[in-house]
Amino acid sequence: MRTEYQAVVEAPFGALGLRVADGMLMTVDFLPLAARSLPSKDPATREICKCLAEYLRDPRCPLDIPISVAGTPFQQRVWGAIRQIPVGETLTYTELAQRVASGPRAVANACGANPVPVVIPCHRVVGKNGLGGFMQGREVDSLSIKQWLLAHEGS
Repeated sequence: MRTEYQAVVEAPFGALGLRVADGMLMTVDFLPLAARSLPSKDPATREICKCLAEYLRDPRCPLDIPISVAGTPFQQRVWGAIRQIPVGETLTYTELAQRVASGPRAVANACGANPVPVVIPCHRVVGKNGLGGFMQGREVDSLSIKQWLLAHEGS
């Protein structure tokens, strides 16, 4: 586990490592089951942790978390469109590409570059004939995490 996390939130599929600066969530990393909760003394970070923990219990809890994420203008446009996908619904990469006037492959790359998965719910973007990818396969069980999140939301 990296030591630069400001907090770690336990999750049914492992844990979420959070990097927070100036009260803004910057990154979310999926950590293995062995990761332990790491509480924060910072009130803003504690509030972010509370919000994520509530979502992990009840997917209808809104993720009103302040974020500060670096990305290209195109990535920002895709991430904004992803945030508009309601809980319990999905879009295919092609459908999302049509919404942002682009192609499915470019949209898939923007999804994979998402620094705050769950908050920007890229798990709600799926392939035409299946789950598609998740986190560009950076995590060993990335598709299992995507399946859990979709099932949790009733998708």
